[in-house]
Amino acid sequence: MDNKQFRARIRKSLSNEALQAALDANAERRITGRVNAFASLPDWRERRRQAHAIRAEVIEHLEGYLERFIENATRNGITVHRAQNAEEAIQIVLDITKDLPQRHRERGKKQKENLASLRGEKVLIAKSKSMVSEEINLNHALEAQGMRVVETDLGEYIVQLRNERPSHIITPAVHLRRHEVGQLFHEKLGVPYTEDIPTMTNTARKVLREVFLTADVGVSGVNFGVAETGGICLVTNEGNGRMVTTLPPIHIALMGMERLVRTLDDLALMLSLLPRSATGQKLSVYTQIIHQPLPGQQRHIILLDNGRSRLRQSPLRESLYCIRCGACLNACPVFREIGGHAYDSVYPGPIGSVISAGLFGSEFVPLAQASSLCGACKEACPVDIDLPKLLVRVRAGGTTVNSEQLSVNSKLSVSSNQLSVGGGGLSRMSRLFLKTYSRIATHSRLFALSQKFASLGTFLLSPFSGYVRLPAFTGWGYSKDLPRFAGKTFRERWEGKQVNKYTGKQVNSEAARIEVSSVTSLPQSDSNRVEQFIEELTKVSGQVIRTSKEEVTNKVVEFLQARNIRHIHAEPGILDESVLQRAGIAVSREWDAGIRAGATKALCGLADSGSVLEADGEGDKLIASLLPEIHLVLLHTSDIYPTLKDALPLTRRTKSAVFITGPSRTGDIEMSHTIGVHGPGEVAVFLVDD
Repeated sequence: MDNKQFRARIRKSLSNEALQAALDANAERRITGRVNAFASLPDWRERRRQAHAIRAEVIEHLEGYLERFIENATRNGITVHRAQNAEEAIQIVLDITKDLPQRHRERGKKQKENLASLRGEKVLIAKSKSMVSEEINLNHALEAQGMRVVETDLGEYIVQLRNERPSHIITPAVHLRRHEVGQLFHEKLGVPYTEDIPTMTNTARKVLREVFLTADVGVSGVNFGVAETGGICLVTNEGNGRMVTTLPPIHIALMGMERLVRTLDDLALMLSLLPRSATGQKLSVYTQIIHQPLPGQQRHIILLDNGRSRLRQSPLRESLYCIRCGACLNACPVFREIGGHAYDSVYPGPIGSVISAGLFGSEFVPLAQASSLCGACKEACPVDIDLPKLLVRVRAGGTTVNSEQLSVNSKLSVSSNQLSVGGGGLSRMSRLFLKTYSRIATHSRLFALSQKFASLGTFLLSPFSGYVRLPAFTGWGYSKDLPRFAGKTFRERWEGKQVNKYTGKQVNSEAARIEVSSVTSLPQSDSNRVEQFIEELTKVSGQVIRTSKEEVTNKVVEFLQARNIRHIHAEPGILDESVLQRAGIAVSREWDAGIRAGATKALCGLADSGSVLEADGEGDKLIASLLPEIHLVLLHTSDIYPTLKDALPLTRRTKSAVFITGPSRTGDIEMSHTIGVHGPGEVAVFLVDD
């Protein structure tokens, strides 16, 4: 990567007013959401430390855990492939799909399921969000072989229509404003121009619904693989993840080889941190646990190395602890100004600057210069990765080190003679400045004196303003000015007296720091499980209707009649169908796009998040809980568990299960919270008192 080109992209981003507005809105809402979500988790710091230790353990003994995962997944009926690089991964996908046209013509003639194949069209691949697929450039490779590949996540679909890469690993279209998306849909989809976000979201739902129902193959990523069970976990909000993993006859999951946890308990811990860090949710709308193929389905997992083994043996190995939440991007002051496309890498932001250099080589070393090293990324990381340390190592050229130089249990301290390149990405003037700064900063008196001169100098340049206007060639003049130095240095303020805001007394700074650090979070609510479940489900836009076992069918009838619904899908045996018939409500077992509501019985509920657990499968249950606009759930109060950790063992008995937390939703257009995307837009739980 040419450093001049990188700087040119930065200048372009800084001068783009629409981009600046979009990035500001994203950062503000994501950070606020994350803070609010972690407020309900008093022990989050301890969980963070535990998560770091778990990720360190897995990476340390990665091959052993991979062997266990592959053995268990294979026993479950899933075909597992290992790919050393992008070329091998692409070839595996091509091998899986090479016989699709003939095989699905035969299946379609018998079952009338795959209309695309019957029409003789291209093989259709429906994709859920996957950063690994971006890493190996899968879409272009498949399209070059004559296949049609459709991204089904709303943000990914938008950037695909624009022929762009995602600009954020969680919110792919974060760089766009609503008028840009409205114009795009008008030009590409032929719909009337609108800036109404729910209308645009509904347009995508209608267009992509046929893709889900007629796709030959579903491709997804993997958030976590579980070594003890051989299962995989996918975390999504829109419902497209469930669609591509359950509806097509073939599901291919692309998984970075490092994305493992040891047990379901470890998974529960990670899931208490990931959604809070990524989207500010206690639990994402759809948390899938997949153990086996569904009847008549093939499942494949492709474990990708693509430089991860090399990265694991380098001073940057801690970057493999990443769980891809995107929190460091939102916290980084540099990313918040330049956006993801300025990095020109699949992985942007602080973690991307490290991973890109580690996986793809020294060409991406200059990315690490786009960091203030302020530590915000480390503070935001849910698994406590020391990103500033890793960014400094990349800058120093510590992207590679011979494996014999590393001891298995070492802390990976890196001396200068181990580094491959020094000061990667720096200009000659920048290197001279840093050498001078290093000389001054290592002598305390000299550093204190330099601060005084700097303060005086900035005041002379800008006596009546809090900021110093710098020329454009410095890089700051494009959008930011240099803050004027404070009247007192940090050292002077630290050594002075302060007032403790808790006691009102004057104390020295060290005492104040200790006292503040001892303040603990408030305890969690001690409300009972049922009331807590109702409260949490209501927070995520769900409804609760309390009833008795004898009256549940009548309550469902009242609900349907109030919405003028006369036809529903229903899981067998959960409602009194004679009562439904007398009320003029027909029950269907076949998919019909005109049926607006479906009813199922949940395996359990979760008090702490308002979630319900459903077992995915062919036919009634899947059709009723996923495809209609309204999902009705029957849940007994005795089946409400305290937490996700308590309920996860129930998934062992299922081929595929999903924790559903409210109606489907998206924030992919201007971070606007929009209910109802590919899954139901309304979830009503009929809570049956035992």
